Amino acid sequence: MHAFTITPQGPFSLAAALGFLKGFTPARYHDTAQDQVLRLAFPADDGHSTVGVEVRQVDGPQGIVEAQAIVDTGLPGEGRAGTATETEPPPGMDTVRQQLARILSLDVDGSGFPQLAKGDPVVAELISAYPGLRPVCFHSPYEAAAWAVIGHRIRIVQAAAVKARIAEHHGQRVTVAGRTLHAFPTPLVLRQLDRVPGLPDTKAERLRHLADAALAGDLNAGRLRAMPARDALAHLQALPGIGPFSAELILIRGAGHPDVFPRHEPRLHAAMARAYGLSNQDASDTNRLADTSNHWAPYRSWVALLLRTHSGT
Repeated sequence: MHAFTITPQGPFSLAAALGFLKGFTPARYHDTAQDQVLRLAFPADDGHSTVGVEVRQVDGPQGIVEAQAIVDTGLPGEGRAGTATETEPPPGMDTVRQQLARILSLDVDGSGFPQLAKGDPVVAELISAYPGLRPVCFHSPYEAAAWAVIGHRIRIVQAAAVKARIAEHHGQRVTVAGRTLHAFPTPLVLRQLDRVPGLPDTKAERLRHLADAALAGDLNAGRLRAMPARDALAHLQALPGIGPFSAELILIRGAGHPDVFPRHEPRLHAAMARAYGLSNQDASDTNRLADTSNHWAPYRSWVALLLRTHSGT
């Protein structure tokens, strides 16, 4: 395993991230250990490797985040889990660090986030209620897109079970801090699946197309975040099975964009209306809500997450 550190800019609590994940159904995060260690296994951004990583935080919120990672290429004789040499990091370890930082929203300077509380009692209450909580993202836009397709028009717990079965049957197994985890399959593997138990053939076909899109760079997080948000959302909606709601999910919770107001989340809008004492008519006025969210810039995605968390949606 190879170690690296990430220094948060602004408040960050790994304990808060762990608490969030345990209630986030798509993650199915059920680690019962009480050691405050985050254990993750996921497809790397390179499209063919699988990463296992254990994460700790030193000295509480704003403390340094320490991580140890292994990279499994999935190719016989090349970097199988647990066999990487200890003398030099495997290729792409800096990329792994960047990906983990994005997953935990540590790639964003959050030092200005507490300042949003000034003049906005709603945001002040949220920041006070959830100190150090930043969005915990899907492992990649690719995995967020796969979740969007799997979960379309079925119950969230059913979708989570299907996604977990796909990981167990087709993903790499990685041992992280004494526990065996199943990562979601890489795009190279997913594109080869003819059928997926529990999903109609149409969804399986869409998953294969999304895998191809990931390999072509159409779900690259850096590329998506470099675009104007409107252009990125239009780009994502050109992919099979991705509508407006899913496109926002991929950009915000997959690519980790910190400053997008979700225009297609009625439950968020209702929570926002309650928090700000808006009328029912204003609650359905997306433009009015978006104008209000402008005061949250450049952390509109972050405040939206805290609102959803607070309202239980």
